[in-house]
Amino acid sequence: MPIIVNLDVMMARRKMSLNELSDKVGLTLSNLSILKTGKAKAIRFSTLEAICEVLNCQPADILEFKKED
Repeated sequence: MPIIVNLDVMMARRKMSLNELSDKVGLTLSNLSILKTGKAKAIRFSTLEAICEVLNCQPADILEFKKED
């Protein structure tokens, strides 16, 4: 998939665990894990907004487009 999820990178930069992010964003641990591992097929803008607010970042810090060869 050409959309890459860099949630794990941003969490590492902010030194935040999945459990801590789950508590602060209000998403289940399993849903955040699916997003973190790149297995998610979609993300709500409200979820992206909450993650960006907690991690103090921009959506482009979380999602990246890479053209497939």
